[in-house]
Amino acid sequence: MVRYRCLRVLRFAAAALTALLPLDGMAGVLLKVEGLPDTLQQAVVSASGLTAYAKRPVSEAQAQRLFKQLQAQVDGILRPYGYYHSTAHGKLTAQGQDWALTLTVDAGPPVVIQQVGATLTGAAARLPAVRTALKGLRAMQGQQLNDGSYESARDAVSTALKANGYLDATLEKHRVEVDPGHNQAVISLSWKTGPRYQFGTVQFSGSQFRPGILDRYVPFKPGAAYTQDQLLQLQQALTTTEYFSMVDVEPDLAHRQNLRIPIMVHLRPGKQTLYTGGPFYGTDTGPGIRAGLGKRWINRRGHKWSNELILAQRLKSLSTLYTIPMPGPNQRSFNFGANFLDANTVTSVAHTFELVANETRMWHGWTRTLAVHALTGTFTVGKRGTESDRASGLEHGSSTLVYAEASLARKRMDNSTFVRHGWSLTFTARSTAGDALSSARFSQLMADAKWIYAFAGRNRLILRGTAAATDTNDFDALPPQLRFFAGGDRSVRGYAYQAIGPLNASGRVIGGRNLLIASTEMEHYFTPHWGMAGFVDAGNAFNGLDYRPQLGTGLGVRWLSPVGMIRVDIGTPIHSIYGHGVELHVNIGPDL
Repeated sequence: MVRYRCLRVLRFAAAALTALLPLDGMAGVLLKVEGLPDTLQQAVVSASGLTAYAKRPVSEAQAQRLFKQLQAQVDGILRPYGYYHSTAHGKLTAQGQDWALTLTVDAGPPVVIQQVGATLTGAAARLPAVRTALKGLRAMQGQQLNDGSYESARDAVSTALKANGYLDATLEKHRVEVDPGHNQAVISLSWKTGPRYQFGTVQFSGSQFRPGILDRYVPFKPGAAYTQDQLLQLQQALTTTEYFSMVDVEPDLAHRQNLRIPIMVHLRPGKQTLYTGGPFYGTDTGPGIRAGLGKRWINRRGHKWSNELILAQRLKSLSTLYTIPMPGPNQRSFNFGANFLDANTVTSVAHTFELVANETRMWHGWTRTLAVHALTGTFTVGKRGTESDRASGLEHGSSTLVYAEASLARKRMDNSTFVRHGWSLTFTARSTAGDALSSARFSQLMADAKWIYAFAGRNRLILRGTAAATDTNDFDALPPQLRFFAGGDRSVRGYAYQAIGPLNASGRVIGGRNLLIASTEMEHYFTPHWGMAGFVDAGNAFNGLDYRPQLGTGLGVRWLSPVGMIRVDIGTPIHSIYGHGVELHVNIGPDL
């Protein structure tokens, strides 16, 4: 009995050991496809299913069977890509403990689309989005037939119809006739659009405000043609208010009646009080700390209140702003603020107090601001001079100015975090009403533009320009913030902030009536977050027609950090009377 049990144990151990060893004549299958472009090679490999056998034991007979099956499958695999006459041959060889299957494929001539017929009735065919989608579909004529591309172009038309209110649109006819003998294909499509739906009422839920307060953010009226773009505009407008931590806008298709679709907006209030602050460094201001207290809303009418304190080496300011959103369209609001400023740049010192009241609204796609300013304070200009300066030349002054201001601002961008294609424009006009309330009469016009264009993958071209002009009866009464200087991070790099401009009799920079600046910058990114830049800036402040542009050039590093774009530039002036050497510029903020 003992001997019998020992034999059973030995037999079991031998069987287990045999199971763990590879069996003779059994190995995995390695597939290699030749004769096709990489994309088609990958399509054949993926559709074959042989990757599942790469690490499975397969006998020679099984490998031969898989090989023959794949040869028969190749023609069907390539047909969706427009190849109807493909042939395949190959060989099966042993490679170590694996079977190597080398398949050589001749795709043959492709099928070309000879005609695309796409019909669409009614006003839908005149909509820009639908016309663009139809144009893309018809552009396939003369191209190689590809099922994936065709289906994408076809579905783009259906998507454009539904996104613009034709929710009942159906594809009545969709045929692709292939003539393999002549390698030609004919596509025939037609849509029945049905009626166009309209916007119904907008219902808000979860809001902390009175009924009707949020209607000002709705970019459409009941009865307007339904478009998904305007739903997106509504969501973006509500999100940018900072009132809510969640904004969900959706059409209530289940309750549509008389071609009108109710819109449901589900909201969740955000954090009411916002505290901000911390240390910072700016080459224009030096090291400092910033502290802010904001009330995203203070009552059920949506009023806002924000306050900020800045204590830096060359800048100290305290500001407060109260915002009253107004009912009605165009996101209209009234804003009332006050600001105390103690600025100490390389050329001037200013101690001013300012009151401002303005009205902002959306106006034909622009942000329009109409404001009244009351500014009073003392100042000193002429702190810095040219290399030939030998005298003091400081000029002191004080003034009180009451003036009106109007501005128009607009920008477009494809991405707010990192702009590949975008631009911004700002136009500003200022003027005093007369001599009764102001120390001097003045009028100013300013324009600022920036354009960003990405090309060749990770490169960006950035162009920037600023122009301004002043007319006044007493330039000496204008404080530094109403004079024009050049130099600094956002001006002519290679010079300190406000370091260049017209000179007084002692060779001291005192600022000018006019300003003209241009900049060209090239960026190249080595990774999605790190890059370098080269730039050339030119410009100056000046009086009359005495424009003498100063040049600055240099290199910089770009880092798309979690807190936004950080730019570090090293600039140097070129043949300048205002000095020489290098200047470090650090700037943090969005592209536009």
